[in-house]
Amino acid sequence: MTENKVLAWCAAVVFAAAAAPGLLSAQTYGEVIPGVHTGGSRNMKVMSHIPLGRNTSTADIEIEQELSRPYVYVARRMVPSGFDVISVKNPERASVIYSWRIENAELHRGAGSLNPMLLKSKGRYYLTTAYQFAQGGPDNDLGAIVHDVTGLPDTTKIREVARIKEPNIPGGFHETFAYKHSNGLALLGATTTGNSVHLYDIDKVAAGGDGAGWLVGRIPNPDSASGSRFRGYHDMYIAYDPANKRDLFYGAGYSGYFVFDISNLADPKLVSSISGGSGMYIAHTFVAEPTGRYALGEMEYQYAPVRVYDLKPQLSGAAAGAAPAGPPQNISRPIGAWIPQWNSLPHNIEIRWPYAFVTSYVDGFWAVNMMDPTNPYTVGYYYTCDCPPKSGADGAGQVGGQYAGAWGTDVRNADGLIVVSDMMTGFWALKMEGFDGWNGHQWGLPNVSSAQDWDNGPDGAPKPQKVS
Repeated sequence: MTENKVLAWCAAVVFAAAAAPGLLSAQTYGEVIPGVHTGGSRNMKVMSHIPLGRNTSTADIEIEQELSRPYVYVARRMVPSGFDVISVKNPERASVIYSWRIENAELHRGAGSLNPMLLKSKGRYYLTTAYQFAQGGPDNDLGAIVHDVTGLPDTTKIREVARIKEPNIPGGFHETFAYKHSNGLALLGATTTGNSVHLYDIDKVAAGGDGAGWLVGRIPNPDSASGSRFRGYHDMYIAYDPANKRDLFYGAGYSGYFVFDISNLADPKLVSSISGGSGMYIAHTFVAEPTGRYALGEMEYQYAPVRVYDLKPQLSGAAAGAAPAGPPQNISRPIGAWIPQWNSLPHNIEIRWPYAFVTSYVDGFWAVNMMDPTNPYTVGYYYTCDCPPKSGADGAGQVGGQYAGAWGTDVRNADGLIVVSDMMTGFWALKMEGFDGWNGHQWGLPNVSSAQDWDNGPDGAPKPQKVS
């Protein structure tokens, strides 16, 4: 974006906020009551809550975007591993309508099911669930299982269509991300135990076979070539950059964050790096707002705030596919930061500008106003877990420490329904006052978020040429 466009965008945001006072007035509701870990701010309403059983068994969460398909998918980790399907046709009466668990569940070792993703291609809906099974049991090479869920609400029509395995890099997939590429492909990105993210063509996967041709791209971690003890990535976000007509990958690479142009899947190009800053250790989550200029990074240790970075010096360069002028200038300093409380550990993040929705383990779910990236502030919260107090030197490694409570969150753009998964208490559906849906165009921004337009492709991207 040019300076004039940035100023126009900021003016549009301020005007839109002024026209919707309910959005800004929420800032008065964000006061934290010390020592209280139940309930939430007055502007946060619980629509539904479903306990899902055994402690620590609930992992990440995904909600479908089409109102005609009111389904939420929750990963169920440890033993037995699998997933649950929850109907939110009536958000105030959510219910589990289907559960699937892997065969011989008691023989498996490790974390198991961690991350569900929903993809749509050629009229079919595919649920992918990432798995990480350890040595000493079956499926150590299993990365993801793909189910066709097109037939919902008829659960008898759910069927397994494929298993993605990586025998040469066993250990499974810790995180996945679903993306509609500007070339028309429906892609599943997966963090492997190797030194790169893998990109799979879901149509080729669903077509079956022995796995040949499923993998269509790899995104390397630059740190892997520098002798770092960390390999690969933890988390990722992929989005289209309409201003420069390119597909961008945002990866949390443990010791730093990296942005690649993946318009050409066979030749990803590094365009930005964030590393070497104070307190940068165990990079976990990395997401960007709709223009791609401002990115939020989370480090996986207690007391580490969510940091805000301005990527403009790197991302305003050449268009997609152009040769880089030289190594991208590294960023080491954030322009802003936010944390729920001084001793919190933020975890996963969804951005619907100007809001960032954050899960923070024992501190539950938080809504943050990012309108001024240099001064983010709390606008709402809800404690999904009345967890024991934080404990230990860094609050890690045990139930009752930091690693309990709210794991993941997702947002349905059509009506603003927020869903949260909690390791201890299960499924939550929330509504925030004044947030009744999201479309970037209403804010003078690209309509870009983690929610994909599977039918039309990325907002602002040219239509891919049909191959005869």
